[in-house]
Amino acid sequence: MKAIEINTKTDDTGHLKIDIPLKKSNKNVKLLILLTEDEEFTEDEQHWLYANTQNPSFDFLNEPEEDIYSLNDGEPIENEK
Repeated sequence: MKAIEINTKTDDTGHLKIDIPLKKSNKNVKLLILLTEDEEFTEDEQHWLYANTQNPSFDFLNEPEEDIYSLNDGEPIENEK
């Protein structure tokens, strides 16, 4: 698998603009987007979360075999401020 790194920006409306020909017509491609952690993307994260909950690729998580944890597992996390 090849990795292609493209440095680009979003426009004033938040749309990603990529103008690079891949010379691969009618092919499936995957786009990996990494966001810097120093900025807040709360609205975008909610959009991605909603999109993933609607994605049938994650349907297997609803199967009983995947339900291996209960509310009694683990330890509570305390947020430090």
